[in-house]
Amino acid sequence: MSKQHLLSLYAVNKPGVLMRIFQIFARRGYNVDSIVASPEMDGKYSRVTIAAQGDSANVGQIVHQLSKLVDVVHCEEHIGGRSIIKEMALVKVLLAPETRAELLQIVEHFKGKTVDLTPTSVIIQVDGDTDKIDAMIGLLRQHQIVELVRSGKMLMARGETKT
Repeated sequence: MSKQHLLSLYAVNKPGVLMRIFQIFARRGYNVDSIVASPEMDGKYSRVTIAAQGDSANVGQIVHQLSKLVDVVHCEEHIGGRSIIKEMALVKVLLAPETRAELLQIVEHFKGKTVDLTPTSVIIQVDGDTDKIDAMIGLLRQHQIVELVRSGKMLMARGETKT
């Protein structure tokens, strides 16, 4: 049974590391839905969050193989409510004068914000969980979406626990 898995990695920040990580997913037949990678505060290491689809029976093996990579310091699958998981989207929508008020009400309802507004278009920023962003995009589809960019899932372990 294929389902989405969310993994966090702490890895050395140097060229080629992400390629080796992706090779492990490819060999196991997993499809990577999103990846968010950013340097840690000192720049020597990166935090990587990967959302991937695949067989639940193999995820433990993937975590084990990722942990064995020389440049990966730590790898963990995140399950349940022990982590804060968010993503962000930027959505550019064509703006007609007669639908401006309705469009801005949708943005307000989802606690989004307009980050660019012209007489003919608006760029909306929204963050939250996947379902919230999907719901907002669903309502925005009744208007004309020109562009859509999503960040992918980012996570951080709750409390004092290290991610």
